[in-house]
Amino acid sequence: MMKAQDIMTEDVVTIRGSATVAQAVALMKLKKLRALIVDRRHEQDAYGIVTETDIVYKVAAYGHDPKKVRVYEIMTKPCISINPDLGVEYVARLFANTGIRRAPVIKGELLGIISVTDILTKSDFVEQPKSLLLDQRIQKAVEEARATCAEKGPTSKECAAAWDIVEELQAEASHQRGQKLVKTAFEEYCDENPDAAEARIYEV
Repeated sequence: MMKAQDIMTEDVVTIRGSATVAQAVALMKLKKLRALIVDRRHEQDAYGIVTETDIVYKVAAYGHDPKKVRVYEIMTKPCISINPDLGVEYVARLFANTGIRRAPVIKGELLGIISVTDILTKSDFVEQPKSLLLDQRIQKAVEEARATCAEKGPTSKECAAAWDIVEELQAEASHQRGQKLVKTAFEEYCDENPDAAEARIYEV
């Protein structure tokens, strides 16, 4: 599974919140960027982000003087940030759910920036669709669960734990596709082995 750190852009350009929007525009033109990360004022502070959309919608659209408007007046802070270890499909889902197109990659410090363009051009979602890989993992987990239950018994703790893994994977697949699971693999197994359900009743 590719992670955010595998496709992020490491060369991040930052700007101070006190800089003018005119300075931000000049920097964006120079570096050919659509967004700048707004640097923290101190270690406990949060990072911000200012995008071309912020500038167009909040400054140009109202005829404000970009030499007088400061970055901190139009930026988003704190901004949504990405953990470098987050899987690319989860980054894509976060972008889809929040409507953002890019975010800084942070783990203690600023490591890079990731955008929808990075996901489109650098990730392996075309060659390695995650739904297909997930289906393969579910199939393998079901086979392992059935083998464990055959060896240890359908009411054993080992059998129950094996089906927990299957159900977690199936829940993830169901969430990914936005579809409710009609019947889990464990429920199908219980049709064959009714006693197995008792092993899933945990003590509180």
